[in-house]
Amino acid sequence: MTIQLRIVRPVSSVERSSAMYCDGLGLRELDRFVDHQGFDAAILGFPGLPYHFAFTHCRDHPVIPAPTVEDLAVFYIPDPAEWQRSSEAMLSAGFTEVSSFNPYWQRRGRTFADPDGHRVVLQQAAWGAQ
Repeated sequence: MTIQLRIVRPVSSVERSSAMYCDGLGLRELDRFVDHQGFDAAILGFPGLPYHFAFTHCRDHPVIPAPTVEDLAVFYIPDPAEWQRSSEAMLSAGFTEVSSFNPYWQRRGRTFADPDGHRVVLQQAAWGAQ
């Protein structure tokens, strides 16, 4: 049995969020649905890996995204050149670099926010090598 992880985030624009996360992180659109019981969504991830994001928007009762400064998606990128390339891609995709609320993430990483306030940390390290 393989356990899979889906992180669901309400967004103000499925199209914008999907484009930003694909362009910034290199994610791919794995699935999409429109008006499924009032919901639109894009499912993004890396093919073959057991985790993905679902960006959703409810047509009938839109949920206003309300992430806190500590709601983070952290990507560990150990290669310095790949980390730098990814950081530049995040800015080019429309993310804004922000100061991390937790100073730990500032030591070896960069924190980015999307227009809905969802935060992504690109940590220049291998997980567990802190």
